[in-house]
Amino acid sequence: MSDQNNLIVYCEYEDGKVADVSLELLTKGRVLADKLGVKLEALIIGDNLDDVEKQVMPYGVDTVYKVADKRLYPYTSNPHAAVLINLFREIKPQVCLMGATCIGRDLGPRVSSALHSGLTADCTALEIGPHKDPKTGKEYENLLYQIRPAFGGNIVATIVNPDCRPQMATVREGVMKKEVRDPNYTGEVINLDASKYVSPEDFVVEIIDRHIEKSKVNIKNSPIIVAGGYGVGSKENFELLHQLAETLGGEVGASRAAVDAGFCEHERQIGQTGVTVRPKLYIACGISGQIQHIAGMQDSSIIISINNDPNAPINTIADYVITGEVEDVVPKLIKYYKKNSK
Repeated sequence: MSDQNNLIVYCEYEDGKVADVSLELLTKGRVLADKLGVKLEALIIGDNLDDVEKQVMPYGVDTVYKVADKRLYPYTSNPHAAVLINLFREIKPQVCLMGATCIGRDLGPRVSSALHSGLTADCTALEIGPHKDPKTGKEYENLLYQIRPAFGGNIVATIVNPDCRPQMATVREGVMKKEVRDPNYTGEVINLDASKYVSPEDFVVEIIDRHIEKSKVNIKNSPIIVAGGYGVGSKENFELLHQLAETLGGEVGASRAAVDAGFCEHERQIGQTGVTVRPKLYIACGISGQIQHIAGMQDSSIIISINNDPNAPINTIADYVITGEVEDVVPKLIKYYKKNSK
C-alpha cells in the first residue's frame, strides 16, 4: 500500500454504475492531485464490481480500491463508514472527496468524526494553496481550499484544515465538470478483503425492501431553462413560465425563494441548495440573483434576465437584460417566438 498521502474519492455505486457526482469529483480530483504531485485514487464499495475500474480509470485514476461483498450493497451506514475509517487509518490520504448526496451527507460526518479530521459540506469550489496561521505564524503549503458560501450567502468562505487529515469535503452533483482525462488511462486495481475492514456487528441493519422513486423532472440536462424567482409573484404567474418553456422546448426552474413561497415544486430548484445546471439558454424571470442561485447557473452559455429592477445583481452576469414586469414581457416572448418560428 502506498504511503504517499494521495487524494481519494469515494465513488457511489448503484445499479452497476458509478454516480455522475463521483466522476465529476474524479475530474476535479485529478487536477488537484496533479497540483499536489500525488496519485488520484478511487474507492468503490459494493457487490458485482467486476470491471468497474473501466468506468473510473479514464478520469485519470491511478489506484482503484475495490471492496466487494454482497452485504455491502446497497449502501448502509455502518459497513461503508467502517471501510473508510479503517482503510484511511492504513493509507492515510491527505484529501478525501465525496458527493453531497444523501449517501455522502450520511457517510462524510461519520468518517470525519471517527478520524477527527473536520469536513466542509457543499463546497462550490476546491483549490490548492498556501496558508499562514495568523496566531502562530506557522506556514503551510499545499492545503485544500474548501470554498463555499457562508452566513446565508453573504460571503464566500475559504476553509482550510491545516493539521488534521484527511482534509474532507463534499460537493453537490453538477457543481464540477465531468471530463475524461484519457480513455486509455490505466491504473492499479487493489481488491480489498471486506472482512479486514468491517466487523460482523456492522451488519446489524439489514435492508428488507428498497424502493427508489426516480425524479420525473429533468432540468439538469435541458438545453433551455426558464427560471422564476420570488419576483414572478404567484403560482399563477409561474404558469406563464411553463408556457414559455413549452414554446421553446425547455424546462422550468426556480429559485429557492420561489420554491419556499410555494410557486413551484422543490425538484425544480436551481442553486446551491438545488441542482446545478449548464443550459445553452437560461431565462431568469424575477430572480434577484443571490450568490447561492448564481452558483447553480453561472455556467449557462447565454443568460437573459427579465426583471423590474434594473440593478438586480443577476443583471451583472446576464448577457441580455430586459427591464420590465414578468407578466408583460413573457407573453410577448411567447407571441413573437411563435410568430417567428413558423
